[in-house]
Amino acid sequence: MSQNTEQLFGALSEPHRVGIVELLAAHGQMNSTAISQEFPITAAAVSQHLKVLREAGILVMEKQAQKRLYQINPQAFDELESWAKQMKATWESRFTQLDELLTKEEGA
Repeated sequence: MSQNTEQLFGALSEPHRVGIVELLAAHGQMNSTAISQEFPITAAAVSQHLKVLREAGILVMEKQAQKRLYQINPQAFDELESWAKQMKATWESRFTQLDELLTKEEGA
């Protein structure tokens, strides 16, 4: 697993951060105040979560005057999808090997 993939999983390991990502996926670009209003934690805590998600590359932030607008960076999920496909292929290969071994033992 690459260091970047580990960082992505680390950022998504916290339930509030997953909630923020799901919120942005459903609503598109939002400012930090609107995001904060959706969670039962302080605005400062939401700001910290946004920072972690931004540093991991999951979110991008755009400044417009005094507002900071956040949106999902789809390329981050391309990397997660690639990792998941690699894991699936590895496990499918192992199951194929197991099936072959069991077939040989049944025939013996």
